Parts: sequence; structure tokens; C-alpha cells
Amino acid sequence: MAESFYKAVYNLVKQIPRGQVATYGQVAAILGKPQGARLVGWALRLCPPNVPWQRVINQQGMISIIHPRLSGTQQALLLRREGIKVTKRDNNYFINLKTYQWPTN
Repeated sequence: MAESFYKAVYNLVKQIPRGQVATYGQVAAILGKPQGARLVGWALRLCPPNVPWQRVINQQGMISIIHPRLSGTQQALLLRREGIKVTKRDNNYFINLKTYQWPTN
């Protein structure tokens, strides 16, 4: 079950356009698991290299990465390369969701 959900997460995240972001909860809700934000995070920890994992952030617009090989700094850099303005406050990175959130309609 988790494996098929993970594949669905990867397929959906691949659809997020360059220069836009989605939240973990948004991805989960689109996939029919409105309480599955944490599961989306777990899926992205294991994602293949062709999945733009950096385009998924938390519901406050903050990078909240917990990954042994990746860092919030790397995610911020990748998002900036896509033209997304990332600001740093109190050692946290933020993206303005009103400006960059991927529309789901």
C-alpha cells in the first residue's frame, strides 16, 4: 500500500511546474489522503533522482526538510535556481505561498 502511495506522490510532484511549490498536505489531499502530509514527507525522503522533491514545503511556507543526505540550504538553493524567492529568518527558509503555490484547480 505505501509503495503505491509513494509512486503516486512521485508522479504528482513531477507535475509541479518549475518556479512553483506545493505543500505536503496539499499533495496528500490531492491524492485522497488529507491527513497524509507526514506520509508524503516520508515518500520524498526515498524519492528517485528525477523527482523535484525541492518543490514541496510545509503549510507555513517553510522548508522543513529532515533528511540524512539533504539540507534546507540545498533545497533553498534549488528553489532559487528555479526563480523562487526564498528568505531566511531565524535559521529557517521561507517561501511566500501566495506568490509561488501551485494552483490545484
